[in-house]
Amino acid sequence: MSTRTLVSPAALARPRGRAVYWTVFTAVVVLFAIAFLFPVYWMVTGAMKSPDEVARTPPTIAPKQWHLSGYSDAWDLMQLPQHLWNTVVQAAGAWLFQLVLCTAAAYALSRLKPAFGKVILGGILATLMVPAQALVVPKYLTVADLPLIHTSLLNDPLAIWLPAVANAFNLYLLKRFFDQIPRDVLEAAEIDGAGRLRTLWSIVLPMSRPVLGVVSIFALVAVWQDFLWPLMVFSDTGKQPISVALVQLSQNIQLTVLIAAMVIASIPMVALFLVFQRHIIAGISAGSTKG
Repeated sequence: MSTRTLVSPAALARPRGRAVYWTVFTAVVVLFAIAFLFPVYWMVTGAMKSPDEVARTPPTIAPKQWHLSGYSDAWDLMQLPQHLWNTVVQAAGAWLFQLVLCTAAAYALSRLKPAFGKVILGGILATLMVPAQALVVPKYLTVADLPLIHTSLLNDPLAIWLPAVANAFNLYLLKRFFDQIPRDVLEAAEIDGAGRLRTLWSIVLPMSRPVLGVVSIFALVAVWQDFLWPLMVFSDTGKQPISVALVQLSQNIQLTVLIAAMVIASIPMVALFLVFQRHIIAGISAGSTKG
């Protein structure tokens, strides 16, 4: 069966056609690269300008004088090491709790077939239709006075970790992947004497690395960029994550220093994407498991 393309093979076979094709292709790639990279360049160089130059109209494309002091001032004045560490602790805990509990719940719903499993899954998916803002007050009242044990989780990382576990989207993503694992593989493990837990640990999880990578990215980014919920549960400024600290400490701070702080705060997420981009791409096609 022939494949139809935008440019016919006959046109590409001619020198003129190849020249036009590669010219258009290069121009499109360059334009998209500029559209995505220019805001990053603008933010990075903006921290290296003087305060007067940042506010100048029309703006300058490159700093007339390069000042690296904005980054060092942001590191010290805005206490970035402490707040970055707070963010790492909160994000890592939420990721671990979510990965363990969502994986266990998804595996149970997919392979163990509990009673009323479809009803439970339907109830979980129904929470996706509830606006996140509508859940803020109930969540706050819950962590402020935890039921049964009547203790407060305010100013405690658990206030971030425990609500993050209730992520219906990631649970459904994992369940859909587990549903498509070939049954023959699981039956072979059962014949070899592997129990449910051993099958999960030795068979299912190694096959699920692409989707686990995607879930991990979603979990970490969600906590890293969240602002409203950490603002509500962390009144102690010494325990606030970077997203809240940038706003709370921005008073009486030069604009160049604030821009430098935002650049530093964005580096971990950019690095995370660059390191795990192959897993993200693989996770997009995670449902195409072959038997």
